[in-house]
Amino acid sequence: MRVLPAGSGADAAALPLVHSALPASDVVSGAPMAAAETLAEIADVEVGVWEMTPGTATDTEADEVFVVLSGRARIAFLDPALPAIEVGPGSVVRLAEGMRTEWTVTETLRKIYVA
Repeated sequence: MRVLPAGSGADAAALPLVHSALPASDVVSGAPMAAAETLAEIADVEVGVWEMTPGTATDTEADEVFVVLSGRARIAFLDPALPAIEVGPGSVVRLAEGMRTEWTVTETLRKIYVA
C-alpha cells in the first residue's frame, strides 16, 4: 500500500503496479492478472488504482465508483441481472456491494476507484 501524504501527488496512469494471477475459481477465460495500489484512506473511504490484464473473470463487488483511465472492457451484471456495459477511457461507473459481475477485458484496463 502506498498512501500519498497530504500535499503530494502521483501519476495514476504511469504508477508501477505489481500484478498477481486471479483466483482460478474467478477466471472464466484467458489468464487475466490484476493489481491494485491504495493511494489514500480518508475516514472509511479508500481511493486507489486498479488494473486487470486481458481475459474474463467474475467478481463480487464492493460499494465503489470508478473512472477508467485506459483500456477497454465489457462488464456483465450477473446478479442483479442488468444490461452489460462497455467501458473505456473516461467511463464513470457505480457498483454496489454484493453485485456479481463478469469482466471481459480486451485491452489492459486501469481505473481510479473510490470505495
